[in-house]
Amino acid sequence: MPDPRRILITGANGTLGHATARYFLEKDAACQVFLGVRERRETAAALVAAFPDRAFLCPLEITDAESWTTALAQIEAASGPLSVLINNAGYHDDALLATMTLPQWSGVLDANLNAVFLGCQAAMQPMMRQRWGRIINIASLSALHSPAGQTNYAAAKAGVLGLTQSLAKETARMGITVNAICPGHIEGALPANWSEDQIKAVKRETPMRRFARPEEIAAVVFFLASPEASYMTGASLKLDGALV
Repeated sequence: MPDPRRILITGANGTLGHATARYFLEKDAACQVFLGVRERRETAAALVAAFPDRAFLCPLEITDAESWTTALAQIEAASGPLSVLINNAGYHDDALLATMTLPQWSGVLDANLNAVFLGCQAAMQPMMRQRWGRIINIASLSALHSPAGQTNYAAAKAGVLGLTQSLAKETARMGITVNAICPGHIEGALPANWSEDQIKAVKRETPMRRFARPEEIAAVVFFLASPEASYMTGASLKLDGALV
């Protein structure tokens, strides 16, 4: 395993990205975390201020191949080759398929599936050189239990699971593992248009009667990125409080 581990987390300004970055920084005193961000950087910048020698902003447009090449080259020049990639960035733009626009479809596929392809492809070269690497793709419960109104998002996240399983077979003999997680609802990352009544109703439907705390998801990501997870690859882990 590379020492220190160099970890790139996309969508690092969001709830889960921020929690995952903080979890790595607090649990592994030697690691270096590169916070993939585009425009919104306030939360990520706060982590850099809190961990000035181990957390770094990494400008990245996840849907652009050249941006990935530039970001990984900057990481390698500053510290060394990338060892852990966490594809966390993405968004949803819900609509019924009958009224969904082409930009809604293609935009969600681009950010949630094509970007994962680009990130994994960019990470292959440094990881193969080291004969070690960890890729964790953040999918969604929607990939397994697709709700109405999310044909674009559900298709993209289901594609991430297929990509994960196939790539894991390609890299298994190189010391590179590729896994995915499918979180359910996460505190702090709920749809902005949900009312209090909707939130209460979804909690009642969840056997645990609560949503995941971001650090609970981050703990699973941390394990998948560890040396101890060396025989787990191609897995898709459901983290939903037994909702499905």
